[in-house]
Amino acid sequence: MPSSADPSHATDHDLPLGSREDRAGLNRRTVDAWFERAIPGATLPLRYTLIAGGRSNLTYRVDDAAGNSFVLRRPPLGHLLPSAHDMGREFRIISALRDTSVPVADALGFCDDPAVLDRPFYVMRFTEGLILRTQEDAEQLSLRTRAKISQSLVGVLGDLHALDVESVGLGQLGKRDGYVARQLKRWHSQFSASKLREVPRVDSVFETLSARIPTQQGVSVVHGDYRLDNTMVDASGDVVAVLDWEICTLGDPLADLGVLFVYSPEPGDPNPPLGSAPTMAAGFATKAEMLTTYERRSGLDVSDIDFYVAFAYWKLACILDGVYTRYKTGAMANDGFDFEVYNEQVNNLAQLAAMELEIR
Repeated sequence: MPSSADPSHATDHDLPLGSREDRAGLNRRTVDAWFERAIPGATLPLRYTLIAGGRSNLTYRVDDAAGNSFVLRRPPLGHLLPSAHDMGREFRIISALRDTSVPVADALGFCDDPAVLDRPFYVMRFTEGLILRTQEDAEQLSLRTRAKISQSLVGVLGDLHALDVESVGLGQLGKRDGYVARQLKRWHSQFSASKLREVPRVDSVFETLSARIPTQQGVSVVHGDYRLDNTMVDASGDVVAVLDWEICTLGDPLADLGVLFVYSPEPGDPNPPLGSAPTMAAGFATKAEMLTTYERRSGLDVSDIDFYVAFAYWKLACILDGVYTRYKTGAMANDGFDFEVYNEQVNNLAQLAAMELEIR
């Protein structure tokens, strides 16, 4: 599997002691010392590698002298919007899910001491597996494996939504009712606060979505960004870890299904929202098949799925606009990515949301 599909092979921005520490968002000496006292078994010296692929929080693989591997996550550099990039919250969520049927990496330690790092961060155990980001990545797997991945992906989502939020200790994670209305308000406010130029379609879709919110069916733990490349899978096609819980909360489970659909274009899709996607390879389940599987597994009414798909397109437009702003203003580590592509994608995603809603 190429490096784009396996973060264990990502070697961009390897950080030897004394080079590019501040620019990459790490203070090697203080973080090394924290590892030695806070993470059982961690043995100095440590080797840090910035993992390619993330456009929000900064994520590093950390290898120690004893052959152990860990993952460190911290917020992006520079100014942060209120409540964004809450590392303590993300650490709490994966800790709570550790003993459930939802696969997550093993949470090991959290630090909010500014003497160690300028921002809070947490460490989890490195999970061996594959991250599929492109059609080319997926085509290196068999058709049988691709089909298994689809089943596992929808199955894990169903398991997440079936969790009793109280019994797993996440009953206070967020408000239970009015999820979509709150999300619309939150993301539109963040979009308005961080945008560098006007995007009228984002505003008009916001108004239409706000007027058409379906009745929420129960309350679930909602990942908020559930998609294939936010999971790790093994060689047989099983999801072995769900990643990137930074916007997880309580709310409407169908919002996660809408996100999964947005990130699952089918073979021959004339307008995939983010270009190449692994699901454009043959063998993955179609959206219709995923919908049937999810409906059977969850018992929920999925007749309003078009609304949730539109909502997911719109929310992604807001998120990418914020990432574009952080790159434009120098708040992200320089990983060589051509971030100007986000400018076009924000407009495209807002237009796709309008098409789902059948508005002009």
